[in-house]
Amino acid sequence: MRLGAPVFDDCSTPEAWVQALQRKGYSAAFCPPVDPSDDDAVRAYARAAEDADIVIGDVGAWSNPISSDEDERREAMVKSCAQLDLADRIGARCCVNISGARGEKWDGPYAENLSAETFDMIVQSVREIIDTVQPTRTYYSLETMPWVPPHSVQSYVDLIEAIDRERFAVHLDPVNLINCPERYFDTTSLLRECFERLGPWIRSCHAKDTLIETTLTVHLNEAVPGAGALDWATYLHELSRLDRDVCLLIEHLSSDDLYDTAAAHIRSVAAAEGLSFV
Repeated sequence: MRLGAPVFDDCSTPEAWVQALQRKGYSAAFCPPVDPSDDDAVRAYARAAEDADIVIGDVGAWSNPISSDEDERREAMVKSCAQLDLADRIGARCCVNISGARGEKWDGPYAENLSAETFDMIVQSVREIIDTVQPTRTYYSLETMPWVPPHSVQSYVDLIEAIDRERFAVHLDPVNLINCPERYFDTTSLLRECFERLGPWIRSCHAKDTLIETTLTVHLNEAVPGAGALDWATYLHELSRLDRDVCLLIEHLSSDDLYDTAAAHIRSVAAAEGLSFV
């Protein structure tokens, strides 16, 4: 397994990007800041990553392919196809998006998100993206979310079966699945279920934590790894059973220091459990 995070140093060349990651001891990375239309630059970053034994965990395609606004939906489909193509060319483990949302906010909570019609829209949008690009090295994946499929392990299994494409895979963010007290207070069982049922399809994962507040009704907030309820020992043990290149990418922190804190915690748990990162 590999650990990575955003880096705040100059990454404007492949050499600088690799050096910034190596200074942090990371062997995984988010997609570098490359112009997708510059084939030479894409090849240069891909070659630099391979030479340095750094794996690009994912290429983001953040958009809303199931938008109720037809123009927004079309733009999202174009973007998703373009980013999946970039992921294939640069050698990323996957291209990741969310399913989208059926309201004004592209990632917001809406009743229609949970309808059978929306499930079918997700299936058709993913099929169209994969069939249009036909990737050979990478995979298209959906990040788990609290209020749109895949919002549970079972809903992800249902999507895998319905989409029925070899190049569809899982991008796991377990914190996004913690949307109720039952899951919050038993993250161990949730993690084990994720890896037991989704493990063969997992290509890349996000690293963050979750913290419940005492304010009514229920408030769950993201937290720095180690400051919340996530069972990191179980998470890392389960990851270690997958292939060596599965990526754990820290996200959503506001400073370099916080990323260092998060990485230090994750590494300390791994060491205590007799585990290590590539």
